[in-house]
Amino acid sequence: MKKITSLLVMMLLVLTTAIAAAPDADIKFEKTKIDLGTFPEENPIVKCKFLFTNTGDKPLIIHQAVASCGCTVPEYTKEPIKPGAKGFILVTYNGRGKFPGHFKKSITLRTNAVKKITRLFIEGDMTPAKH
Repeated sequence: MKKITSLLVMMLLVLTTAIAAAPDADIKFEKTKIDLGTFPEENPIVKCKFLFTNTGDKPLIIHQAVASCGCTVPEYTKEPIKPGAKGFILVTYNGRGKFPGHFKKSITLRTNAVKKITRLFIEGDMTPAKH
């Protein structure tokens, strides 16, 4: 009986160690900051894409993408991204009703990657309308 109990405990320890050591999903962005450049107040809506790859061994899930301001809207894939697969975060900045000049906004991602929180940044300059 002692041998069986010892064997079961040993198997449980090996299984627990194997599960704990199993690789997770991981996210690698080509860029985490995009400069939108200069654009006129008359044309205040600009878009950009942040490209990434799931470099982990499990499906990557983006739980949430939250912008620092209502003028910035992120869109992302709701389905899990397979290991080795690519994806993107599409960000739309709408400067309508905002003061012209330089801006910098952040998008915070919450994922199941090794690093659970990732911040992306956009910035640019909106020039004043010509009257």
